[in-house]
Amino acid sequence: MTFFIFIVILGLIIFIHELGHFIFAKKNKIYVYEFSIGFGPKLFSFKRKNDETKYMIKLIPLGGYVLMAGEEATDDRLVPENMKLSNKTLWQRFLVMVAGAMNNFILGILLLFIMGLMYGTVETSNKLDNLPKDGALYQAGARDGDIITKIDNKKVRNFDDIQLYLALNTNGEKINVTIKKGENEKKYTLTPKLDKEDNKYYYGISVKLKNEKGIIPAIKYAKEKFVSIYKSMIIVIKSLFTGKIGVDSLSGPVGIYGVVDSVRNSFQMILYLTAYLSINIGFMNLLPFPAFDGGRVLFLLIEKIKGSKINPKVEGMVNMIGFMLLMGLMVLVTIKDVINLF
Repeated sequence: MTFFIFIVILGLIIFIHELGHFIFAKKNKIYVYEFSIGFGPKLFSFKRKNDETKYMIKLIPLGGYVLMAGEEATDDRLVPENMKLSNKTLWQRFLVMVAGAMNNFILGILLLFIMGLMYGTVETSNKLDNLPKDGALYQAGARDGDIITKIDNKKVRNFDDIQLYLALNTNGEKINVTIKKGENEKKYTLTPKLDKEDNKYYYGISVKLKNEKGIIPAIKYAKEKFVSIYKSMIIVIKSLFTGKIGVDSLSGPVGIYGVVDSVRNSFQMILYLTAYLSINIGFMNLLPFPAFDGGRVLFLLIEKIKGSKINPKVEGMVNMIGFMLLMGLMVLVTIKDVINLF
């Protein structure tokens, strides 16, 4: 059952992503050779009447692709020049490149909305409530009704922000929490306590919660959760570059499989996990790194600045190097995930 759910989640996210590229390619009259879900050996394929595209499902469900005419420098197949990606306007190529990530964002928001509609929403704030008296924050002097405005000088809007900044403190170091009491603000320095059973740090922070149901709360929940997830992705990437968190904090397919196994009995959590992963994949694909869609967009920006197209062979080589680096990172992360299983 875990494997089935894992395949469905990944398959849906990959399909939606590639569908974005495919739709905009077709809309802009670009010749599409193949639409594939998965890599490796082909499981089955088909073609539709009056459609040049070959649709395929392949064995390894860890990605997919839409192969378009003029996408590769070595493409010498007989296709009308006006149907090649490389001969489309910069704006048309841009839309094709970002459409996959946009589809992932739409899927994530839609799933969060459905989740909010089915199960109701919990609106969180940064206003303290029911503070445990044995917690570091209460003992430092904070009380119910106070408002957390900053953690380590980073602005806080809700409990999602609080959880994110606390999660980055992986070594249990002291943190500075700015509290608003009435019209005054005061900064507290907290030393978290380690819960040896869960191996997590305990700060004693509890905020006011509000349960709501209905279409409007569901829309609000989807919007706010999307912003929180996207914001967390930005902070994680920044933290990787600054060394605040290490590459060992990343997870690959094996790690995701473990998370799926832990939530498989909760449809609500499966919805949330799928939304989270879809937004995550959309965000990652927009990073300006070779082999990502964002890397291709970066080449379009360079083309716009220099006023002429980049040598396709140079772009292809850079993307290949980027792809090899990504595969190397994926192998390392997968090895780490497998080791953690034992």
